[in-house]
Amino acid sequence: MTRTVAALAATLATTVAVALAPAPIAQQPSSAAMRAFDGSWSATGQRQTLPTEGDRVAAVVQLSGAVVLSRDTGLGSGFTGEAIGFDDGRSTVAGRAVWTNARGDRIFSVVNGEPIETGRRIAGTFTGGTGRYAGITGEYTLTWQYVVDNDGMVNGRAVDLKGRFGFGTSGR
Repeated sequence: MTRTVAALAATLATTVAVALAPAPIAQQPSSAAMRAFDGSWSATGQRQTLPTEGDRVAAVVQLSGAVVLSRDTGLGSGFTGEAIGFDDGRSTVAGRAVWTNARGDRIFSVVNGEPIETGRRIAGTFTGGTGRYAGITGEYTLTWQYVVDNDGMVNGRAVDLKGRFGFGTSGR
């Protein structure tokens, strides 16, 4: 039992440090160079909670699943999306996400918003990428259409994933 609590505490401390670390500053492309995208994200994963004062709980959430863009705007149309987040039970909700295409190229982002529950909004800011996504900047938002939490296992779907992206001031 003590080992489980210690492991959870170590995971929580690492998650908070990574989620709250400042993102590198990238040069934003001009608005004309930005391209819009939209799609959906279906994800499953785990939520671990810890009681806090009152009736609130803090939570660490780890999700993965399919990110499907409705049309190819230069990003591609399908990714495996992974996210890890921390909710302090009061006001801090932060995390990181990575989208990986079939070739292994990645897009990294910082996410923040409301706790992962049905109808809640999340905002993401692209912080860079690898391979064909090197130098990517931009942002996105989504609202969870539904989230089902069954004894720590989480399933959810966001249908209004919308955003825009570009590739720094040099363009692509």
